[in-house]
Amino acid sequence: MRIDYITLFPEMFAGPFGASITKRAVKKGLLELVFTNFRDFSFDKHKHVDDSPFGGGAGMVLKPEPMVRAVRDVLEKTTAYEKQRRILIMDPSGATFTQAKAKELATYEQLIFICGHYEGFDARIYDLADEAISIGDYVLTGGELPAMVITDAVSRMIPGVLGDEESAPTDSFYEGLLGFPQYTRPREFEGKQVPDVLLSGDHAKIRAWRRQQALLTTKRCRPDLLKNAILTEKERRFLQDHEEP
Repeated sequence: MRIDYITLFPEMFAGPFGASITKRAVKKGLLELVFTNFRDFSFDKHKHVDDSPFGGGAGMVLKPEPMVRAVRDVLEKTTAYEKQRRILIMDPSGATFTQAKAKELATYEQLIFICGHYEGFDARIYDLADEAISIGDYVLTGGELPAMVITDAVSRMIPGVLGDEESAPTDSFYEGLLGFPQYTRPREFEGKQVPDVLLSGDHAKIRAWRRQQALLTTKRCRPDLLKNAILTEKERRFLQDHEEP
């Protein structure tokens, strides 16, 4: 997968993408990360990319010309991806990013992230994107951090990126539920024991226990997720039988 970032601050990505899973994915050729500074596409000699808003108000607004030119430049250079690309604008007006969206985005061959800054975009910039995405109801200084978060989540869905191909399906939210409790050595720590079922060697029982624990954890911590989770009738009865007193 090729991922392009239209940003004023390409250097922000060096730390998060220069280590761990993302770094290995790039080295293996599974990810190609390309950065375009839209300041390079400004018209004037001072490389301005923002201006004061019409109608007055605080802050500065990103001008449409540099961003449009930058995105079109990327599109012209990557015509091979034309039928399998998605252009995303990082913006609080967008739908909240989810694991389901991560799985969907992982099916494309190219993603293009439009990362804003300052008080926001000139409204005419939004026409560039296929959709807007938000990572939550809070304010950040720009779209770079959301783009990094989405990249991390999406890259985990790409075959070969994770060392253990079973890791992604057992992640929290993969099937709409939180994850199950995990244990490792020692078997006893400060009086707390590893559940016997995990030491039984019976993989069917272990899978059943993990599913039940995921259900209970979700019910306790994020009951809202159960509204959209795909559950069997047996699982629904299990949850009913474990109502809090």
